[in-house]
Amino acid sequence: MEFNFGSVALVLFIIALVFVFKTINVVPQQHAWVVERLGKYHATLAPGLNIVIPFVDRVAYKHSLKEIPLDVPPQVCITKDNTQLQVDGILYFQITDAMRASYGSSNYIQAITQLAQTTLRSVIGRMELDKTFEERDHINTTVVNAIDESAANWGVKVLRYEIKDLTPPQEILHAMQAQITAERQKRALIAASEGRKQEQINIATGQREAEIAKSEGEKQASINRAEGEAKAILALAEANAEALRQIGAAIREPGGSDAVNLKVAEKYVEAFDGIARTNNTLIIPATMSDLGGLIASAMTIAKTQKPQGSVV
Repeated sequence: MEFNFGSVALVLFIIALVFVFKTINVVPQQHAWVVERLGKYHATLAPGLNIVIPFVDRVAYKHSLKEIPLDVPPQVCITKDNTQLQVDGILYFQITDAMRASYGSSNYIQAITQLAQTTLRSVIGRMELDKTFEERDHINTTVVNAIDESAANWGVKVLRYEIKDLTPPQEILHAMQAQITAERQKRALIAASEGRKQEQINIATGQREAEIAKSEGEKQASINRAEGEAKAILALAEANAEALRQIGAAIREPGGSDAVNLKVAEKYVEAFDGIARTNNTLIIPATMSDLGGLIASAMTIAKTQKPQGSVV
């Protein structure tokens, strides 16, 4: 039997190749691999090229260091006012210590899920139903703080918790819907009444301003009429005064007094003539001698004035 060196060389080459593949480990970015040597924790491999001893070292756990969303199953919680409330949420966490994540808990994902559910039931149990809808941020923060404190032993960092849905029973939903409808109707009625009130106020304000403007206009018109009448009276008085001054000046001239007497006699006779024409009653002066004397004086003045006129 001949010894085949070619086959031996091929086997050795395959063994060497397997040894190399077992020795060289390339860890992807944002990953961490936990290596055990002879069944005991040895090291955590960082991203990149790493050397291990084949058949002595073993990659026992591979962890992703990325942020991981964890859907927390829905559960029924009892509020402070004894109302059932179904809560559905999602949890975001990240592995910060690969060694603790490997050996701190047999199943850190299940541990985080259970802790999130129990903490959520505790938080909801201290709140009334109406507050649960208003205090979502408070619930999220409380759950994160409670889980993060315990998850530190598991090499896990809880980043945030978000409530996806809060579902009360159908009876409570109908009651809440009725309450919301009543509140909206109440706000609508209040808004309508406020609108009517403001409308009445605006109408009253407009009427008041219109009355004020009208009274101010009438006041100004009365002032203007009074000023016009005063100016007319003043102008008439000034005209009468000027006429009187001219008459006085004419009387002071030679023959002025006689002219005045003649004019008065004419007016006197015209007055009696007018009365006789418009009235069936005959009016006779108390003393006819006065009338005759007035006429005689007028005739004398006329005779006296005629020669002067002819001279002129």
